[in-house]
Amino acid sequence: MPYKNPKELLTAATALPAAIEAKLPVGVPKVSTMLLDATAKMPDLPNFPMELPDLPAIPELPGPPGGAMLRRNYVTEVEVRPVPAGPSPMPRSKVAQAVGGGRLIEGRGF
Repeated sequence: MPYKNPKELLTAATALPAAIEAKLPVGVPKVSTMLLDATAKMPDLPNFPMELPDLPAIPELPGPPGGAMLRRNYVTEVEVRPVPAGPSPMPRSKVAQAVGGGRLIEGRGF
């Protein structure tokens, strides 16, 4: 079907991202859904001055490597320990003296 309106063209163009997303695991953000939402929120646009030809067919997409769905490898058996507090940072007044040559600098985060 040739396209006359930009919104129709954008809607049809989401077919390729949707085909790619069909191969991805559940829970992956859907670009095609975001594109359709953005297209729906667009104001009505004037038609193109001429008809645009059909979009090419979606190619056959290969499956994930190894034939299995993408897996997530998680780190296991990790122990998290609190780190003891180090020496306290330089007091604010000494930072201002070091930077300002003994005078307090206002408005520079000191």
